[in-house]
Amino acid sequence: MALSLRIAALLSLASSVAAHGGLANYTVGDTWYRGYSPDDPLVEQEGQPWMVQRVWASIDPIFFVNDTGLACNNPGTAPPSYIPVASGDTITAVYWYWLHPYGPMSAWLADCGGSCEDVNVNDLNFFKIWEAGLLEGNIIEGIWYQKKFQNWDGSPDLWPVTIPATIKPGLYIIRHEILSIHIENRPQFYPECAHLNITGTGTAVPSPEYFAKFPGSYSEDDPSIRIDIYSDEMKTATNYTIPGPPVWSGLPVNKYCQDC
Repeated sequence: MALSLRIAALLSLASSVAAHGGLANYTVGDTWYRGYSPDDPLVEQEGQPWMVQRVWASIDPIFFVNDTGLACNNPGTAPPSYIPVASGDTITAVYWYWLHPYGPMSAWLADCGGSCEDVNVNDLNFFKIWEAGLLEGNIIEGIWYQKKFQNWDGSPDLWPVTIPATIKPGLYIIRHEILSIHIENRPQFYPECAHLNITGTGTAVPSPEYFAKFPGSYSEDDPSIRIDIYSDEMKTATNYTIPGPPVWSGLPVNKYCQDC
């Protein structure tokens, strides 16, 4: 069984270019916000008044935890516009396709403290507002959210996340991260970022134990990141610890963590 799983992993690696993907668009309510597309000319997108997403030049993953692109991908050039969203509302990330089945997904915010166009994303304090990993069963044969959110009927894959209702309003960066662990000891990070203008009457801010910087907060030898899911030790495991700090909800009870 382990041998066949390793062969499948090698075949997956050989076809990895076709399997890669990225966050294409966002929706809030009935409003659609176009994101960046690495398939379209840069000059037709970068700096356009409608652009809300930071530039990601390739569907290829980031492989190293010390890569500066771990924050908002590469080159991560800032857009001029923001997605307006009220605290307590849901923002949905839209992927045209996603094929990888194993690994956690997480959504983060960072307060820019002013214009998000002028910040260095590697210096920001990101805090996690949503995460989901292994939902049921064991690591190999069980169900991960990364697989559950995939659609195979031609419709896009949708990833809804609720903005904490009590959060202090302001200009924020939202960061979506998919970590794929289907290749042994070769983690693949897929981060994308967009700018948000969060409105509301809240006053809540996270305390420092929720903060993470990218790079800097992930360790290369973290067993949840550098992992061989096909090993005898791991393939029947039913627990997986999602890397990073805990989810911050802004509330006494965590309402925004998947399946808490």
